[in-house]
Amino acid sequence: MPTVTVSDKGQVVIPVEIRRRLGITPGCQLDFSLDGNVIHAEVKRQVTQTNVEEGFGMLICKRPGPRRLADFDVAASMRESAVEREDDRA
Repeated sequence: MPTVTVSDKGQVVIPVEIRRRLGITPGCQLDFSLDGNVIHAEVKRQVTQTNVEEGFGMLICKRPGPRRLADFDVAASMRESAVEREDDRA
């Protein structure tokens, strides 16, 4: 079992072999519990990896003229993009 060092902030680096085996990627959440002097870590939520192409064009405002911050409804754009990707796949 590899040995790691705890940083001043209480952080450790999970060895790559363990991350790969458990599918731990950036954004994953871990649950910690204590059993005497033993720390158990359980993968709570795994995050699916995305790529840059999936976000392309999400924030394009389809109205002509000047843009306001309110024009950028990220949630609506994500829903529209998902529908368009599904249409492209069909």
